[in-house]
Amino acid sequence: MKRRTPVYITILIIITIMIVIYYMFIQSGIFFTSPYFLGTVAISIVLVLIHNSIGDLIENDKFKKLTPEQQLEYLEAKKVPYFKALYNDAFKKQSNTEEKDILIDHGFDGIMELDNQLPRWWLGLFWFGVVYCIIYMIAYSFTDFADPIKEYEIEHKEQIASIEQWMKETPPPTIENAVYSADNIAAGEEVYRANCASCHNDGGRGGIGPNLTDNHWINQPEKTLFKNIFHMVENGSPNNPAMQPFGKNGVLTGFDIQNVSAYIYHINQEIQPITPEQGGAAPQGTPANWEKQ
Repeated sequence: MKRRTPVYITILIIITIMIVIYYMFIQSGIFFTSPYFLGTVAISIVLVLIHNSIGDLIENDKFKKLTPEQQLEYLEAKKVPYFKALYNDAFKKQSNTEEKDILIDHGFDGIMELDNQLPRWWLGLFWFGVVYCIIYMIAYSFTDFADPIKEYEIEHKEQIASIEQWMKETPPPTIENAVYSADNIAAGEEVYRANCASCHNDGGRGGIGPNLTDNHWINQPEKTLFKNIFHMVENGSPNNPAMQPFGKNGVLTGFDIQNVSAYIYHINQEIQPITPEQGGAAPQGTPANWEKQ
């Protein structure tokens, strides 16, 4: 008689398969607290216990039909711990006598073949893979499980919602608390292209408006460059009506102004200025002597 798998291992395997199935179709760990999942687990455990009890009755009936030697051999085999028996099945080598019993009566070039059985752990993994493949294909075909487009759309909506929620709960920066951050340069460049490039041209080289990459400034109401940029974008220029107060007019938010100020600071301080020889506008205003931030 073959040794039976312990009931607790069968229960663990079934629960694992159920978790995989529930997750594939629900795609969330919320099912762990669902009464449907807990009820399914309870029913499965009861059925496994009933099946195990029936197996005990069948095993006892088969045991009575064995010869005394076979009964003794079976009882000795049951004394070996289950996992040790699995290990032995997988890695234990046969003796010469045992090899003769499973030797297949054919060979080639002096090489003979043994009729070894596949290890139980290998067969278990194989059939688990087959079952998982079937479940996966059903879930992939009839649900949104593992669909990269659906997953992207869900994550994108969640990200946009979290940004909007953060924007609502976080007050916009003001000139008093705004700070320069390199992380804002990319977003600031988008704001610049949409609102500033028409006058100051691409890269801030100047055109209708002054060159933003040199050290000459017409308006210098603040002591630091970043604050000065923020002030000008928010309040506009008293010397040129074309430079509107984007902040006070409600065109740009405090976040937008902080971002575009970071971009202008970046092209003025962190890269080489665009000179008139390179296509930049001639300096306007007076040289600035900004305090360090």
